[in-house]
Amino acid sequence: MRITLLQTGKTDASWLTTGTGEYTGRLSHYIRFDVIDIIPPKNFRQLNPQQLKDAEGKLMLRHFAGADQIVLLDEKGKSYSSEDFAAWIQKIMNAGTRHLMFVIGGAYGFSDEVYAAADALVSLSSMTFSHQMVRLFFTEQLYRAFTILKNEPYHNS
Repeated sequence: MRITLLQTGKTDASWLTTGTGEYTGRLSHYIRFDVIDIIPPKNFRQLNPQQLKDAEGKLMLRHFAGADQIVLLDEKGKSYSSEDFAAWIQKIMNAGTRHLMFVIGGAYGFSDEVYAAADALVSLSSMTFSHQMVRLFFTEQLYRAFTILKNEPYHNS
């Protein structure tokens, strides 16, 4: 199975880039993991929040065609413990999914079209985090899930 993280915008803080890179590298021991950055439209500062969500949504939808399952990382999504998230990933792999795509939206979230195209919503927390920090939190949790599935000592129950 291949997992792709589709994310909007750039990460400005080098410490976030370094941390995310650490877990992205670790994930390569378990699975093919790709990251795709969607660059916002050039005029994004002139758009209102709805226009920006719609513009970002059109860019996201272009990448959905190759994925078997689309999962939005969204505060309204289902919450999992780390163990339950690992079990959920295992279930998806057992179902024969070849390409699983997780999506991080921009500062204002997702357009209606992106929500309609999604197969699932997953929440990392009921708290709101910047979309830049979600990258680090998600890659760490995905790495943790694979260490749980492999019964490795990273996760302490």
